[in-house]
Amino acid sequence: MQNTRYPITAASQLHRVVQNTVMSAPPFPTRAEAASPPPMQDALQRPLHDLRISLLDRCNFRCPYCMPESEFHADYEFLKRPERLTHDEILTVARVATGLGVTKLRLTGGEPLLDRKLPALVRRLAELPGVEDLAMTTNAMLLAPAAQELADAGLHRVTISLDSLDEAVFARMSGGRGDLGTVLDGIEAAARAGMTPIKINVVVQRGVNDHTVLDLLERFRGTSHIVRLIEFMDVGNRNGWRLEQVVPSAELKQRIEARWPLLAVGRNYPGEVARRYRYADGKGEIGFISSVTRPFCGSCSRARLSADGVLYTCLFATHGTDLREPLRNGADDEELGIILSRIWLQRADRYSELRRADVAEMHHFSKVEMYRIGG
Repeated sequence: MQNTRYPITAASQLHRVVQNTVMSAPPFPTRAEAASPPPMQDALQRPLHDLRISLLDRCNFRCPYCMPESEFHADYEFLKRPERLTHDEILTVARVATGLGVTKLRLTGGEPLLDRKLPALVRRLAELPGVEDLAMTTNAMLLAPAAQELADAGLHRVTISLDSLDEAVFARMSGGRGDLGTVLDGIEAAARAGMTPIKINVVVQRGVNDHTVLDLLERFRGTSHIVRLIEFMDVGNRNGWRLEQVVPSAELKQRIEARWPLLAVGRNYPGEVARRYRYADGKGEIGFISSVTRPFCGSCSRARLSADGVLYTCLFATHGTDLREPLRNGADDEELGIILSRIWLQRADRYSELRRADVAEMHHFSKVEMYRIGG
């Protein structure tokens, strides 16, 4: 298999076909037909820049909005090892994806640090041509002892899921599985290892943790860490999402500005999902991710690979494309590149922009679970 960026041939021709027939699959392109250099765009002219890779579907937390204990109990059957992609298979998909224009790789789960061989995979991914940003999302319970080794292997950044600094609220939102002090130790270890800027993701739910947001912001003001406040979303099918549980970003911003004035900051790159602000007193930066009230589907450049090898083109997808079967049937980089290009060129997902009560109802019990593809 080649270890170079793969040039997709005839992508422009296939793109025209797909745009004319978005709802019906175009004829599968032959190798000779597949032909045009990146950037490759989907049916709504969105490029493919980001690939999120879920290493496994297991997690050591039981967050109610993702993996509630009532559903994911001791007898729940997660994927068995043969059902998950191997590191070699993950590397193959990542290599082909970078050849199609992907420059950002993010490792997710479940909890990616449950993979004991993670540093070796990080090292191999970091060596791929075209990878400009290699990051990981984690709950940080296992991060402190692994941080330096991961940084040495080539991991650039980490994003920490941390919903509250209130002990009781943290316990509730981690399903009683986490230890707050251990998570904070993990954040500090990542900072010492140079995996910065560290982003801290906070899922805000009305009546659950919204009253603790200011205390969390106070803790990280004056550091290089960037807190990002995420509107509670209807991801997956098991979190009991209701619109009244959402705290709109605009409301949160008003609460914060009553204490610390904020100034808007431009985007770091096209497709960035967070709206960025800095404290007027120079004490750092925060962000708002507003998928419910201010959808950003129009600039989404992300594909997601599940632990069992299914490629999804939307966080709210109802179905994906199995890559594990062609990988295990001997598909080479070129063949896999044709499959990936076909998937992306047909992509027309924009669930958040279309979200209404009837749309949400139609998707109920049909969306892929967040723990399978990361956030």
